[in-house]
Amino acid sequence: MTVPQPDVSVIIGAYEAMPYLVKCLQSVEDQTLGPGRIEVVAVDDGSTDGTGEHLEEFAERSAIEVTVIRQANSGGPSGPRNIGLDKARGRYVFFLDADDHLGPEALERMVAMADEHGTDVVLGKVVGVNRTAPKSMWDKTLPRTDVFSSRIKFTLSAQKLFRRELLTRHDMHFDESLKTGEDALFTMEAYLRANGVSVIADYDCYYLVGREDGKHATKTGGYRLRFDSARALMGLIAEHVPAGKRRDGLMVRPFLITLLPQFGPVFLKDDEEVRRDKLALAKPMIDAYWTEGVADRLKVNERLRVNLAGMGRADLLADVLVFLKKKKAPALHVDPRSRKAYLAYPHFRDKQAPVPDGWFVPTSRETVTIDSFKFAPAGRFPGMRTARRMARKVLGPRRAG
Repeated sequence: MTVPQPDVSVIIGAYEAMPYLVKCLQSVEDQTLGPGRIEVVAVDDGSTDGTGEHLEEFAERSAIEVTVIRQANSGGPSGPRNIGLDKARGRYVFFLDADDHLGPEALERMVAMADEHGTDVVLGKVVGVNRTAPKSMWDKTLPRTDVFSSRIKFTLSAQKLFRRELLTRHDMHFDESLKTGEDALFTMEAYLRANGVSVIADYDCYYLVGREDGKHATKTGGYRLRFDSARALMGLIAEHVPAGKRRDGLMVRPFLITLLPQFGPVFLKDDEEVRRDKLALAKPMIDAYWTEGVADRLKVNERLRVNLAGMGRADLLADVLVFLKKKKAPALHVDPRSRKAYLAYPHFRDKQAPVPDGWFVPTSRETVTIDSFKFAPAGRFPGMRTARRMARKVLGPRRAG
């Protein structure tokens, strides 16, 4: 007897996932896609809390075809996902974390979107439960887009629908040498290789759950792992995208999301040895991939921190971080000759520090309220009190997601 091919293989890597696994599996059973169109491939990665037993009980009673694999702990999510991927038979695969759960119509909507528009990757709207979730890419549903013309580069988690033929054709697997950021590498490669990407923004497809015990995988790992992740993602982008505007647009993601946090408030708490190590780890990446095109896409304080890290100037970087910690608004400086506007963070036009003026030029999203300065008649610039007030307006909260 030939068993029909399922539409979706739901791959669940589970480690110490109780009691969250109960709701996770229930959400798969509740899918409107129907049990005959779904298979579950679940890998218990050496759990000791009853996770494996619960998976086996679920497999015995569920109308869904379920395969349970139990193994010794592998040390990360990549191994279980790869095992699940190799066992999957569905036209599509969906990686579901055992802590999280799906909206009832999630798989049906995502499969329909991919089938109708011929796209290889579908992003279903993610919402946070007791934790934050990416937001900037859910403004509207996009039947067909790509990584260059949308915000999807800011959600590189693995919880998406992937056409399995795309993954098998390119022999795509998760990099088991990475202990964090392995999903970012996998998902970015899928975006770059995909024949189109779809975004579902009008239905809550995926519930990203914050565990009360704080054991979520993204919270673990030392700073060196973050540098490993950034290096791998930058290398992947460079391998697939020629130098230029399109590459610069993608490089913003690893610089802003992965590298830059290492030169944020935590840097002030680091001892001298760790600071030197971080600067040494960052320098090769900054030398290789930090371009004017990337820098121009970041806010002044972000650009300034990366540049100072690239120079190895921990002292100047610390001054900027202390300023930011105090939540001060930088003075707005308008050059009376060039009529260019600058945000005067620490060391702006400091004769003792070799910091170019260009590092302090605000981006377009920082100049929403100060564009008129470029065209103001000479001698008609606002006073410092007004300038400070306008500077506060342009410094909005850092974007999420």
